[in-house]
Amino acid sequence: MAPPAPGTDIQEIRIKEEKRTGYTYEEYKQTADWLLANTEHRPVVAIVCGSGLGGLGELLKDQVVFRYSDIPNFPQSTVPGHAGRLIFGKLNGKSCVCMQGRFHYYEGYPLWKVTFPIRVFRLIGVETVLVTNAAGGLNQDYKVGDIMVIKDHINIPGFAGNNPLSGPNDERFGPRFPPMSNAYDKDLRKLVLDTGRELGYAEKLREGVYCGIGGPNFETIAECRFLNRLGADAVGMSTVHEVVVARHCGLQVLGFSLITNQAVMDYESEFTANHEEVLQAGKDSAKYLEKLVSTIVERMEFNNNLI
Repeated sequence: MAPPAPGTDIQEIRIKEEKRTGYTYEEYKQTADWLLANTEHRPVVAIVCGSGLGGLGELLKDQVVFRYSDIPNFPQSTVPGHAGRLIFGKLNGKSCVCMQGRFHYYEGYPLWKVTFPIRVFRLIGVETVLVTNAAGGLNQDYKVGDIMVIKDHINIPGFAGNNPLSGPNDERFGPRFPPMSNAYDKDLRKLVLDTGRELGYAEKLREGVYCGIGGPNFETIAECRFLNRLGADAVGMSTVHEVVVARHCGLQVLGFSLITNQAVMDYESEFTANHEEVLQAGKDSAKYLEKLVSTIVERMEFNNNLI
């Protein structure tokens, strides 16, 4: 948001902010116009980096970098492993924008703030959103370092009515009741699986269901067992809200979960999950995901001629 005018009561601003149910279309457009005015890049792909996966942004050539704090209306990332930078550049000849750091519900942001960048991406011409995350492996066949192509998700906060589409609907972005049965693009998933085999990643590559929870605590043993029985192969604290908004406004979605820890499913286990382990596992395996993503982007086809 813009800084308060001199003499403005900060408490009054906070009260007004708490009563809001979302950004206005004009605020989304203000941010999009500001970004377009400050870079010549016209991205067709947006990449959202999960914990420890910010190195994807470093792959971009001819970079133009903005700190989130400098972008009008942008929230701020507060999580270790999230740099808080928006990077524009070229990846294998395609114009991209990369979020080094996303926003989470557990940081205290309402979901309309968590998903703010997605609609901005749509207004600057993005056609495909590529979301990545670090996730715990619920599927007992998964190993740390595996890359899961997301074929579907379970939105646990959504079951309780915490949905980024709650509140007034703006038809300029999408319909009141968007379907999510095709949330993760089938053709792009096939492209990833075929490309992964070509790259020799067949043993590391999986396809499964991601479960999004609220966080910030890691799950109990009973919760892990419950989510696995629901059909979830991996669990994390992000992604699903961004995907819902991306599909609402007509963007293609491709998702990856890097399995950075095994969810604890046994009461006799002495292992406990921790964020430092997640970051280290992400660092150790990110090179495989980076190679896969860069190859996929090179092979993608787009309607936008300004690439």
